[in-house]
Amino acid sequence: MQQAKSDHQLLITFAVLLVAINLRPAIAAIGPLADLIEAHTTLNASGIGLLSALPVFFMGTGALFVGLLRYIFGEKQGISIGILIIAVSCFGRHWMNNDSGLLITAICAGLGIAMVQALMPAFIKRHSGSNTGRMIGFYSAAIVAGAAVAAASTAKLAQYSNWISALSFWGYLALAGLALWLVMLNSIAHSEPEQSREVEEKIAYWKKQRSWSLLFFFGIGTGAFMLILAWLPPYYTSLGETQVFSGYLLAGFTLIELVTAFLISGLIHRYPDRRGPLVLSLTLVISGLACLIVAPLPLMWAAVGLSGVGIGLLFPLSLIITVDHIENPKQAGDLSAFVTGGGYLIASLAPFLAGIIRDQFSDLTQAWLAMGGGIVTLVFLAIRYSPDSYLSFRKQLNAD
Repeated sequence: MQQAKSDHQLLITFAVLLVAINLRPAIAAIGPLADLIEAHTTLNASGIGLLSALPVFFMGTGALFVGLLRYIFGEKQGISIGILIIAVSCFGRHWMNNDSGLLITAICAGLGIAMVQALMPAFIKRHSGSNTGRMIGFYSAAIVAGAAVAAASTAKLAQYSNWISALSFWGYLALAGLALWLVMLNSIAHSEPEQSREVEEKIAYWKKQRSWSLLFFFGIGTGAFMLILAWLPPYYTSLGETQVFSGYLLAGFTLIELVTAFLISGLIHRYPDRRGPLVLSLTLVISGLACLIVAPLPLMWAAVGLSGVGIGLLFPLSLIITVDHIENPKQAGDLSAFVTGGGYLIASLAPFLAGIIRDQFSDLTQAWLAMGGGIVTLVFLAIRYSPDSYLSFRKQLNAD
């Protein structure tokens, strides 16, 4: 019995991680191909920014309706449908490769990603128990891994085939994720009934100051990730580097971020007070952005390393501190949906506004500078996220 439970847990872990790997390639593949897309369509820099911004925007919109998604589809089936939509969106780019087609598939990819991200935190908390913080960390690290794989290989795929095939290729990875997810669901079907879809009493998280603080924190931090993901390669091609080398820079950033995210996921249980790692992560991101502003060519690897480590810490920590605030799995999932939903709406502005800046000034320095200012404000929020403040938040919810 214990062995069967252990096997189920291992299968659940692998399925969750492979699904998570599929949550960024549809977005991460755009940056390394930005110049090619611009050359073969009528999209300008603002339009290219929209290809990254629209999925993030709809990821946020979908997360805000997590209760409705859970009620209509159920947790497990909803995640299955979300992965399928991601696969169809990626394959659709093979035929829908004009301006409107790319924008439509970007929206659909965002909707699929939204369904998975909205429903997955509660699923993880239910199946991980006391290891939830660590599993959320591994889940977020796997998201970064997907971005790293896409960033490292998309430009090369375009060289061997073309940019259209390089964009649509990621549908195969999504199908693999869907297959393993369905195998896992079939494996646990007899040992665990599907969660109830009854409408539950909703907690008004929007009335709580801490909820908005977490939302803003996640939004600005994720905005930094999305900004670099979308615009680091075009920034360096504008400075004279090749598309492939610029893609490698993005791959280096995401690989460093990936290693850091996995390390913090394995070590985070040693830091019940997350404030030290949070402030460290923010300091590193600020330093990396400063390198991009002051000396982007001489300090390119310093910029990649510092921002990669910083965001590698920041992204999983921002998810972990959110679920730290709530013990009940569904309530934690709802709070996570509120925070990530609104946060992704904020984050979606970063690549789009950067595109406008690039159209206006033919440079991205102002975008890095604005993001640096946003990260500085997060330091003042981070120092308030003490374990005692989690307990105070829970007491506020119980008092209502």
